Amino acid sequence: MSVLPAPLNPPDRVLLGPGPSDVSSRILRALSAPTIGHLDPHYLELMDEVRSMLREVFRTENELTLAVSATGMAGMECIISNLLECGDEMIVCINGVFGGRMADMASRQGIVVHKLEAEWGRVFDLAQIEEAFKRHPGAKAIGIVHAETSTGAHQPMDGIGELAHRNGSLLIVDAVTSLGGVDVRIDDWGVDACYSATQKCLSCPPGLAPVTFSKRAEEKMAGRTSKCVSWYLDVSMVRDYWGSARSYHHTAPINMTYALREALLIILEEGLDVRFARHERNHRALRAGLEAMGVSYIPQHSLTTLNCIGIPDGVDDVVARKHLLEQYGIEIGSGLGPFKGRAWRIGLMGESSSERNVMLVLSALESALTRQNVSFKEGVGPAAAQAVYGSRD
Repeated sequence: MSVLPAPLNPPDRVLLGPGPSDVSSRILRALSAPTIGHLDPHYLELMDEVRSMLREVFRTENELTLAVSATGMAGMECIISNLLECGDEMIVCINGVFGGRMADMASRQGIVVHKLEAEWGRVFDLAQIEEAFKRHPGAKAIGIVHAETSTGAHQPMDGIGELAHRNGSLLIVDAVTSLGGVDVRIDDWGVDACYSATQKCLSCPPGLAPVTFSKRAEEKMAGRTSKCVSWYLDVSMVRDYWGSARSYHHTAPINMTYALREALLIILEEGLDVRFARHERNHRALRAGLEAMGVSYIPQHSLTTLNCIGIPDGVDDVVARKHLLEQYGIEIGSGLGPFKGRAWRIGLMGESSSERNVMLVLSALESALTRQNVSFKEGVGPAAAQAVYGSRD
């Protein structure tokens, strides 16, 4: 007989990477609640509560708002495969990994992708986007990442929806690293379809992808001349399960729905504006501490939820992150693509965004950098952060 593995005993970690974020005990308790059937009347009530709370967090009145039974990238694929057909044209704004992934996903479905590219860490302005529409007047959609996880860039959204609609195009937005931590205003921005994920600022385990579709997007789906290429992600069927028809489509992840419901409830109990202010304050404190230590931010417009910083010259990326993990139990993210070996990504998302974690990671980084002969006054980082917390701003 083969030797059985030991009972499950994962280590405690402080999750300060690009995701997942820390999960509260309330959500873990919700996960452990008794599993019931996916057509049980009580479960159907929970689904309605999730839809209602998702609308509040997305700041939308969109009826077609639900959680796809898969991770965030399924949300991306769901929106692209439902809104566009083979041969349709799409503009995709690429300034990091996830804009590139959107383009790749669309091209695999036979969509004609026109890439609008910017340097990693930069954001797009309206003039660039308007020029892209002039070059590609047949584009039926434009996709853009609101919070680029690979670079920490925070894309301004004002005016993009109006520009897209004026050119007969739908606006698709990736809010994976912003929903629940940074203000997302679907209706005010004129967003036609948006997707996110549970494991970032919602501070829920990975496994569901919140999505929302505008009336304009619904009309585009209703006018399709071919079926959605994905049976599992076909919203024309999935909506009938989440809607009043309650038509069976798939066995939903019941306990993950419990978890998302509790996560959304926690967010709304805190209040969206209060929550965004908490993320902003913790970001400012972390930034003050890092810059006092001589560490610079990379993006032009930085997210408050995902801090992308340059690794000081002469510092070994792997050695420093290993020190944080082994000595402090802290996980931070490495750089991707051209930022590999040059950047760290520190997430302050949802449950992980706290004064305690800011002070902890600054102290741990001070230790890691000192071990690699980076010189600065001892305690300068935590002191700078504490000054932010001590101010009234």
